[in-house]
Amino acid sequence: MSSLAVTDLSILLVEPSATQLKIILGHLQDESVGHVIGVHTGRQALTALDKYRPDLMISSMYLPDMTVAELITIIRTTEKFQDLPFMLISSEAHRQALESIRQAGVVAILSKPFRHEDLQRALRATVEFLDPEEIDLHNYDVEALRVLLVDDSSMARRHITQVLQNIGIRQITTAVDGRKALEIYDNQGSSFDLIVTDYNMPNMDGRELTEFIRKDLGDTFTPILMVTSENDEARLDNIQQAGVSAIFDKPFDPQHVKEILFRVLED
Repeated sequence: MSSLAVTDLSILLVEPSATQLKIILGHLQDESVGHVIGVHTGRQALTALDKYRPDLMISSMYLPDMTVAELITIIRTTEKFQDLPFMLISSEAHRQALESIRQAGVVAILSKPFRHEDLQRALRATVEFLDPEEIDLHNYDVEALRVLLVDDSSMARRHITQVLQNIGIRQITTAVDGRKALEIYDNQGSSFDLIVTDYNMPNMDGRELTEFIRKDLGDTFTPILMVTSENDEARLDNIQQAGVSAIFDKPFDPQHVKEILFRVLED
């Protein structure tokens, strides 16, 4: 059982609108979150980060002085904040506009207006990320589990690696696209227990990688998990047909990751 609780969280909230700031603060107070600092701009957020490190940063999409993509890039390229949990609250519905945020590794993206239960789930996901419990498998020694992680985004690779390490997985090999993954797969003699791959990648995407492993290489046993923000039903159906074992949405909940891993590895 996690020793950290939602009430223990320290949060930096970035919201230009005084009204929206008040609304979100009200939701956080309803969850008895103990310490919240509210600011209105990206620069104010960075100044606050110079003084203390919160457990979670929550931000609106569009800030007066920068976009949230610019803010999160600054944070992710600052070593001490690379693994800082980040939550987006936005009315933006365009998939393309949100893609860079998903790739940066966030604990949740909430739509405005959001439901209180969605915020509750996002806060629980933050606690699970900060104070995780290792997955308990009967058929595998978790620390000996060999994982091939494939994603063209360095920030996404870092975030997914952190999530996997948090649940006890230590042996993680990374690749920047499907072609590089096949080189590694071939050189290591198909020695992986699990493959986790992004869908949209240059050179060879996740569906093509899965099909090659399943059909050309004849590996129908190794579980393949697809990580994607895709919401087109036809494309998702094509991903399933390629032979993936499960599909994760971006951003994904650490508890959901453990549940899926338990299912595909223990089966």
